Amino acid sequence: MALIVIEGLDGSGKGTQAKLLYDYALSRGRARQVTFPDYDSPSSSLVKMYLKGDFGKEAGDVNAYAASAFYAVDRFASYRMKWKDDYASGVPIISDRYVTSNIVYQLSKLPKTEWKAFVSWLEDLEYEKFGLPRPDRVIYLDVPPKISQRLLTERYAGDTTKKDIHESDIHYLLHCRDCALYAAEHLNWTVLNCAEGDTLRSIEDIHHEIKEKLEDLL
Repeated sequence: MALIVIEGLDGSGKGTQAKLLYDYALSRGRARQVTFPDYDSPSSSLVKMYLKGDFGKEAGDVNAYAASAFYAVDRFASYRMKWKDDYASGVPIISDRYVTSNIVYQLSKLPKTEWKAFVSWLEDLEYEKFGLPRPDRVIYLDVPPKISQRLLTERYAGDTTKKDIHESDIHYLLHCRDCALYAAEHLNWTVLNCAEGDTLRSIEDIHHEIKEKLEDLL
């Protein structure tokens, strides 16, 4: 069995690449794709309230531990109700975001002196206490926030009011990128540089590189 995570900032192309990878894995046998947050499930209610700004209009208004718990409960429900049996039977799981997103987005709320302790706390909460499986490989799609912001604006047809409290804060996203690269170094994530200067690499080119790096698992 294999659990593969596609991670990255908002607008980095995670959903597109996760779907392409799922299609590729399915063409070679069995596969299952999951996406977090699971917006179709009631388990994501607190996540949706948080991102909408119900608990505060800025990401930092909800501390890293409380916000992480919202996402962790959503993942627990998804795993237990939707894909636990597939995972146990050896079906490759392609995940668009995972526990790794709590590290990217919540670590940035803490001083760097607390980063290591937070990662340990989070991994104990989700992997040990909640019993979620650890990923076999994490692919981080590294896209400079100025490019991902442009892509998000295009996604929302120029209506920036549609962005959630994470997407709308460029300074927060810049800090999240620093946290992601820290995590990649310390947790052995695979980093893919998805841009050349101010230009995003082609979807096909990125997909081809992802397949190459996951050949041993698929």
